[in-house]
Amino acid sequence: MATPTPLRYVCKMTFNFKAELARGLKTLGLEMADAAYEPLEFYFYELKKWNKKVNLIAKSTGDVEIVEKHFLDSLTLLPFLQDEGAHLLDIGTGGGFPGLICKAALGESLKLTLVEPRLKRVSFLRHIVRSIRLDNVDIRANRLEDEPDLTQDSFSHITCRAVTEIGAFVEMVAGFSATGAQLICMKGPKWSEELDAAKTIVESSGFKVGEHVEHVLPQSGAKRTLLFFDKR
Repeated sequence: MATPTPLRYVCKMTFNFKAELARGLKTLGLEMADAAYEPLEFYFYELKKWNKKVNLIAKSTGDVEIVEKHFLDSLTLLPFLQDEGAHLLDIGTGGGFPGLICKAALGESLKLTLVEPRLKRVSFLRHIVRSIRLDNVDIRANRLEDEPDLTQDSFSHITCRAVTEIGAFVEMVAGFSATGAQLICMKGPKWSEELDAAKTIVESSGFKVGEHVEHVLPQSGAKRTLLFFDKR
């Protein structure tokens, strides 16, 4: 269960983050502990504040779009990260999507490793981790190729929203194929065509295509698919 943050915003808010998030979760059929709303709300307002000076998300992104595109989209991973011993590796996490969002929602039950080379974004990630008192979060301020020791760790899942193509993602994490980690690609509506284009790369890797789970985001109607790859 997520640890409630002692930090509260006392200014008058015109946007009801908790209500918007709750509506979206219900539409998506996702369940989240009540205790997770407060740290995620803190995360939301700190994201907006930091984004004025640090490039975390597009400056023009409105509140509803932030909740949908960055929070709800990240939280679609929740059902797959709740087993005992779950350890997520999130590569190129940027502002913490999806890894740190899921960690804030799940709390101690999820172990998390974030890889992010841009130092200003790393400062933001560390601020969030410290402020909402999250344990078992390892932040690597580097590129994945400069962290060869990570292939020796026991990750249950690996994801990356920063890499847009399936083939590039599978190639990037090829060194993890022997560990038994499951890959999660977060894709849009053309995932099938993209998978076909990556067929040769996938077949020569240590991974095989597993299940896929589809969602429709509640406000925009955008189609999202979680595509899983298992150890061959």
